[in-house]
Amino acid sequence: MKPAILVARAVFPQVLERLHQYFEVESNQDDHIFTPAELASRLQGKQGALTTASARINEDLLQQVSGLKMVANMAVGYDNIDLAACHAHGVMASNTPDVLNETTADFGWALMMAAARRITEAEHWLREGKWTKWRYDYFLGPDLHGATLGIIGMGRIGQAIARRSMGFNMKVLYHNRSRLSPEQELAANHAVYTGKEELLRQADHVILVLPYSAASHHAIGAAELGMMKRTATLTNLARGGIVDDVALIAALKVKQIASAGLDVFENEPKFHPEFLTLDNVVLTPHIASASEKTRLAMAQCAADNLIAGLTGDMPPNLLTLK
Repeated sequence: MKPAILVARAVFPQVLERLHQYFEVESNQDDHIFTPAELASRLQGKQGALTTASARINEDLLQQVSGLKMVANMAVGYDNIDLAACHAHGVMASNTPDVLNETTADFGWALMMAAARRITEAEHWLREGKWTKWRYDYFLGPDLHGATLGIIGMGRIGQAIARRSMGFNMKVLYHNRSRLSPEQELAANHAVYTGKEELLRQADHVILVLPYSAASHHAIGAAELGMMKRTATLTNLARGGIVDDVALIAALKVKQIASAGLDVFENEPKFHPEFLTLDNVVLTPHIASASEKTRLAMAQCAADNLIAGLTGDMPPNLLTLK
């Protein structure tokens, strides 16, 4: 008899077909967001689950279900999973690293450039029929070429972002929990390791790609925004909660920094409504990895983990021990 699994969100049909070869699959192609109670109910009798960030796998949930052996998260981040609780309950957990590095780095540049060059603001102005003439001072913004790029969180995605800066002749500063090797710094456009405060003071463009944790909650707040140049931009590709959104809104209102590009928000998909009143912020709905090739690779990677974990092999991207 095949093990039973839950696919907690809609996924590519070809991935479901593959999973059906190994498992009895309960799918959710209607893409209903399960409440905690619904998720616990759906997981009864299941040995595995393919999840996304909307599914909270925590102690409360794991106390309500029995027989669960594996949770495969279709994301590189896993702040929705309590790894200690999974370990205590003998549940393996995995994520999908690496497959989204380059696509996410591409999008980080798109968001940063849109914020710096005021693309969203200019498009809205044009669509509203306000373009009647050319002026020398319309939508002036800071250059990226020759500027200083500050990257907070220098993992695989951060390094991919830094490599792209070579074509813009940028100086790269980075802050990370640990320093890269000299070879990695060289490959990342001669990136220079520095403290967070020094980075914030010197960088013309700051981009966040660090993981979310209790330690990184509101890592960028009012004090940090106050250290940045008034001409600087801030781009958040990482997770909501790393930036204090209320403090950022206040800073953008008074042009304490020039602009921001945000793909993630606190309490998403809900977000602070005052962002919609600001011209100097570019807003996207958590789509940094959203190329078809990459999202399919993420889903297949999650399936690889689940298949391995429930057929006696070691999941390629195991986060916890059995």
